[in-house]
Amino acid sequence: MTEDPSSPPETDRPPETDPLVEEIRKHRSRHEQWLREGDMSVGRRLAQIGVLGWIFVVPTLAGLFFGRWLDGQFETGIFWSAPMMLLGLCIGGWTAWKWMNAR
Repeated sequence: MTEDPSSPPETDRPPETDPLVEEIRKHRSRHEQWLREGDMSVGRRLAQIGVLGWIFVVPTLAGLFFGRWLDGQFETGIFWSAPMMLLGLCIGGWTAWKWMNAR
């Protein structure tokens, strides 16, 4: 009935689905990847910035052009341009956020 004092009791161990444990595992795997591959090159960083720019710009301009087309069809001046551009900007931001979190 003697217990090893160096090993924690079963109740003190965190469950496998603990968010802290998951974050530590992610951090460890990123660190191991960094040790294997090293830092990203300047060219790769610039390419990433370029991709993020286009992820924002393309949906924003598409929304603006669609809004202008709707304004032309319904003869509403610039009524639809701003909301469609804002919708495109939101879609671009969401897409960029998802792309960055996938990396």
